[in-house]
Amino acid sequence: MEKGPTTMSMSVRAEMEKLSVEQLKAVKEQTDLEVNLLNDSLNNIRSATTRLELASSALHDLSLRPSGKKMLVPLTASLYVPGTLQDPDQVLVDVGTGYFIEKNMPQAKDYCDRKINLLKQIAEPGTGNTVIIVKGSFIRTVS
Repeated sequence: MEKGPTTMSMSVRAEMEKLSVEQLKAVKEQTDLEVNLLNDSLNNIRSATTRLELASSALHDLSLRPSGKKMLVPLTASLYVPGTLQDPDQVLVDVGTGYFIEKNMPQAKDYCDRKINLLKQIAEPGTGNTVIIVKGSFIRTVS
């Protein structure tokens, strides 16, 4: 027989009432750590979304430039080298862990848009994405 949300929360409450003060402090500390970890993860997801939105905007700007245009090419966030745009329709897309894939402009924009939508779905509350954290006999649902 499955337990509903109220039965489950009543069960957890009954178990927590049996804990000593020291055990409750330990549960609180663990919960605080988990909340901080979830907040850090959410901030990382939002940061990645922002970077992808900037990349998508840069792709749009790049598509408007003519071939042969002189420009600065970013090697890192703070190091740029002079270069010449050969084909504005062909770009390298960083897919992670040092791997790049050559794509045409529509494919690259589609890649960015799909990643942005995926990250927004994960980060937005109420989208049905639920994380269940199981620690010992305590189960909490974080939406």
